[in-house]
Amino acid sequence: MNQDYLDPKYAEGMPKMADASFAMDFLLSVKNGIRNYGFAITEAATPELKAAMERQMMEAIDLHEELSNLMIKKGWLYPHDPGKQIELDIKSMDMALAIADMKLFPNDTDRLGTFATPDY
Repeated sequence: MNQDYLDPKYAEGMPKMADASFAMDFLLSVKNGIRNYGFAITEAATPELKAAMERQMMEAIDLHEELSNLMIKKGWLYPHDPGKQIELDIKSMDMALAIADMKLFPNDTDRLGTFATPDY
C-alpha cells in the first residue's frame, strides 16, 4: 500500500471496500439481533409479548436474507465457497493492517498558532 494517503489516486477502490465493510458490519448486527430475539422469546412473560418478538425476529431473518443476497450478488460474501471467503477475508485483513501501519498523524501535535488564539 502506498503511504501517500493524501493523494486521491491512491483512494481508488476504497468506496467499494468501505461499502463491503459496512454491509458486513450490518449483517453481523442483524445476526446478533436474531440471536438475542431467540433468547428473549424464551424469557417472555406473556403470550402477546412472545408473539410480538417472534414477528420481529422473523422480520430480522428476512432482512438477513435480503442483505446476504445483496452481498453475494456484489461479491462481498461467499457463503457457499469457503476458499473464496477466506481469500476475501485475508485480503480485508491485509488492508486493515496496512492502514493501521500508515503514519496518519504527525508526531508534533502542538496546534498552538494554527487557530485564532491570543498570544501567550
